[in-house]
Amino acid sequence: MRRYLASAAAVGTALLLAGPVMAADMPEYPEIPEVDYDIGGSFYLRGSAALNIHWAPEVVHPWLDETHETVDYGYGYSWGAGFGYETGTGLRFDGTIDSVETKGLMITKTGPLPPAGDAGDYTLMLRSTVALANVYYDFGLGGDFSYSSGAGGAFGYVGAGAGVAWNHAEINSPLGVTQPVPTGGNVSAAAAVMVGVGYDMGNWVADVGYRGLYINQINNAPTDPASESYYEIDNNWIHELRGTVRYRFN
Repeated sequence: MRRYLASAAAVGTALLLAGPVMAADMPEYPEIPEVDYDIGGSFYLRGSAALNIHWAPEVVHPWLDETHETVDYGYGYSWGAGFGYETGTGLRFDGTIDSVETKGLMITKTGPLPPAGDAGDYTLMLRSTVALANVYYDFGLGGDFSYSSGAGGAFGYVGAGAGVAWNHAEINSPLGVTQPVPTGGNVSAAAAVMVGVGYDMGNWVADVGYRGLYINQINNAPTDPASESYYEIDNNWIHELRGTVRYRFN
């Protein structure tokens, strides 16, 4: 009996001594990281304000077969808001609606003076509501130009947009003209190009830059195109110095 008890004790002691050695020899498995289900980007709201200069090459009166070159720029301002999404890789998208106002784009007609004629300076007052779908690429201003939204720091950006402009146009006619130009408006294709710099503060992002807003045509519909009072202004460029603030939701 003592022989059996001694054997059992010897086996138990051997197992206790061998346990740490066996554990040390067990292979180590790498830790598996948790799966990140985050979409990696952020939705944001934005607000913008700008000062602008309005240029177009000429004003056309189809019925009279007359073309008058512009002799002075218009000037004004714009403001607007938008909603967008940034992917976290530098690429972002948004939709914007802006109210754009300019005045002072001018042509000069020569000929008989008022009240019998229509000679003198004619200036445009424009109010447009512009809706655009935009895409941008943000890039860091460091050595490798990489950018991750929310990381903080300075960045640059380029962008482009396309959409529609609802135009309302009024003409200031020379004093004494017997038939002032009728007020009117139209809907036109619009587009934009953007470039600028900004600073990422986390939830808040601010930038300042240039936007070139293109409006394909401005006219005074529903004035009859077969009348001398109807006009068309093609290829309008509104050059803006624009500041924007964005707020990220996540």
